[in-house]
Amino acid sequence: MMTDKELAELMFPDVTHDVEYYEKLYPERNLPEGAIVSRFAPSPTGFVHMGSLRSAFIAQKLPKDTNGVFYLRIEDTDGARTVENGIQGIIDDLKNFDIQIDEGMISETEEIGAYGPYIQSERREIYRTYAKSLVERGLAYPCFCTQEELDETRKMQELNKERIGIYGSYAKCRFLSNEERAERIRRGDKFIVRLKSPGDFRKKVSYQDLVRGKIEFPENDMDIVLIKSDGLPLYHFAHAIDDHLMHTTHVIRGEEWISSVPVHLQLFQVLGFKLPKYAHLGVVMKVDEDGTRRKLSKRKDPEAAVSYYHEQGIPVPAVKLYLMTTANSNFEAWWDQNPTLGIDDFRFDFKKMSVSGTLFDLEKLLNISRNYISRLTAEEVYQGCLTWAKEFDHEFAEILEKYPEYSKAIFNIEREQKKPRKDYESFSKVKSQVWYMYDEYFTGDLTYDFGKIQDPAEIAKILSTYLDKYFDENDDKDTWFEKIKQLSNELGYTTDMKAYRQNPDLYPGSVADVSTVIRVALTTSSMTPDLYVLLSLLGKERIKTRFQKFM
Repeated sequence: MMTDKELAELMFPDVTHDVEYYEKLYPERNLPEGAIVSRFAPSPTGFVHMGSLRSAFIAQKLPKDTNGVFYLRIEDTDGARTVENGIQGIIDDLKNFDIQIDEGMISETEEIGAYGPYIQSERREIYRTYAKSLVERGLAYPCFCTQEELDETRKMQELNKERIGIYGSYAKCRFLSNEERAERIRRGDKFIVRLKSPGDFRKKVSYQDLVRGKIEFPENDMDIVLIKSDGLPLYHFAHAIDDHLMHTTHVIRGEEWISSVPVHLQLFQVLGFKLPKYAHLGVVMKVDEDGTRRKLSKRKDPEAAVSYYHEQGIPVPAVKLYLMTTANSNFEAWWDQNPTLGIDDFRFDFKKMSVSGTLFDLEKLLNISRNYISRLTAEEVYQGCLTWAKEFDHEFAEILEKYPEYSKAIFNIEREQKKPRKDYESFSKVKSQVWYMYDEYFTGDLTYDFGKIQDPAEIAKILSTYLDKYFDENDDKDTWFEKIKQLSNELGYTTDMKAYRQNPDLYPGSVADVSTVIRVALTTSSMTPDLYVLLSLLGKERIKTRFQKFM
């Protein structure tokens, strides 16, 4: 009679190490008590999704708070879904958002850390070793069912309205003798390796989720696939072995994985591993125009890709601030009370996470970005704009580099004060707010709307009178404004705004209308920062040139 150990040798003739070898190869980490080891473990199947970024952000925050380890593991065992440069794309997305890893992949071919390889397809022999061990212990077996047979089983289950899967009497290969199995292997029949599940669907199993509390399920009784015919594992088996050998303490992932928990609990049990703590995050959702809530979609929503924020020039810290507001309900209040502190100073708490899905609010993110940029110095805004423009707007980058001090002075308008302006929602929008300050852009057919005063002759009169009699670039702000009022009175416009509001028909306009003419002639816009500061920055010659179009 063939033993399980002999069957295992027949199934895995090329496996040279045993389980103890890998247990010694990957010893316990030397970390302080309470240190968290977490990971970001995406598949290289395309861009990083906003929901994945949120998971990675939280998974990085926990070790940072506890002097632990955060690592990047690439789960590429499904080769059909892997895309070209998929690993590098993930690495670049994390770098762009300043999510720094302590271990793992740093390029398509390079890694750091002592617990690798950090690409699952390169850990094939590890998984096969543990699968062999399960066969030796009578906890796994070879399955020879063809795809046609599996399809037939599924149809029968659907017809009988039964649970779909390989379990009980449907697990036909489970009941073969070792001799029958050996005979089929020797004659070259293809096989996969299945778990011989010890579970009973009529019994319950529970675990304590860090976000959702106690969750109870029926036990898993499915004989799930451990190793495919190509020698690579399925996700469930691979993740259990990797999280054990890499000594992961906390697994942060989306709620779509909750249904897999019974399988994972069972795998850790049969493998003899300590179970990590699981935190299942609510999905990131979006509200459509008709009020319908749905999952943020890679296909429908450009903001679903984290590369979108890099391309838009939304500062990384602003995105992180937004993500933290979605992660912990008490963060916004804390940040308002501690404006000089940063995310690293905030202590993350799973109890403050929403169990329901997170509603993605792009406008809120942009508002946070406006607030964040408003707190930056002019130098920081200049550097942020320049970095963005060098990648996405080369012409603007050349202009910024041509006029560094002038540009910083523009960015400093109404900035370092108690209530700074909040014009810029992203670095990509800065040019649209300041273009008129640069002569290179102030050319061609520009559109002007002078508001109340539309007569060309009157506009020319206001501008020429101001330039000839009242403009002095050495005036302080109070003197300048007094002269604007004098100009208005001379031309018949009232400076008494209260009287003007009560009897507007008595006057051709007010001092505000005169100021608007000057403002629009200089910038094309009636909505700009402080006019006195603009005049000071533009200088007399530039002002003269721009007024000349109307005089």
